[in-house]
Amino acid sequence: MSRRNPRRGNPGRNSVPTVATLPARLPGLDALRGLAILAMVTYHFCFDLQYFGVTRWDFYHDPVWLTARSVILSSFLLIAGVSLVLADRNGPPPKRFWPHVGNIAACAVVVSAASYVLFPSSWIWFGVLHSIVVSLIIARPLVSRPVLALIFGAIVIAAGNLYTNAIFDHRALGWLGFMTAKPRTEDYVPLFPWTGVLLLGIASGDALVRTEFRTLAFATSWPRWMAWLGRHSLATYMVHQPLLLGALFLVINR
Repeated sequence: MSRRNPRRGNPGRNSVPTVATLPARLPGLDALRGLAILAMVTYHFCFDLQYFGVTRWDFYHDPVWLTARSVILSSFLLIAGVSLVLADRNGPPPKRFWPHVGNIAACAVVVSAASYVLFPSSWIWFGVLHSIVVSLIIARPLVSRPVLALIFGAIVIAAGNLYTNAIFDHRALGWLGFMTAKPRTEDYVPLFPWTGVLLLGIASGDALVRTEFRTLAFATSWPRWMAWLGRHSLATYMVHQPLLLGALFLVINR
């Protein structure tokens, strides 16, 4: 008697995987993450040009740069939520979640330490990696409850954008959000509103699973190196700024 799972069937080479046969990684999702990485590297390259005095771009007040940052950050958090759903549907042991979160947390500590050396008066005490770590832990119980994730995500985003209180104007509570003014730091990603974006990613991930990720098929034709960047996003995040800063320093001071 054959032991082949009848639910798996015999899909063609170019068919979209079904919910029952979702692979551990999806090239389309990796490519989208790679696009986000590419946008981030470009943004930081422009920031570094300003840091070395090559340009006079205002990354702290110019609506163009503020919008670009928000779009890039939102894409990372949305994809993080989608990836959380994909991992849950593949049924990995819970013990894999915590090493993953631990790796990101360790990188967040390194980023804080390095930023303190470069920007002692505006070092990163709660940036994107810090926010992803806490958001993943908060969002994980909702990974199989997309409707609740959608509702809570909308509430968190609305609250983070509409409510402020001076009691949150210090680091002890500032990581939650609700500050009356952006703190002096090079990267500030508070839980309100940004955890809400990751929660929306869970709702989006559930919808993508139900449609067997067909809507991401267009990204599978992108260059393979973009998917490679997406598969190594954390490593790329950690090394790109030292490489950019080092290269620019050598070019400008040669």
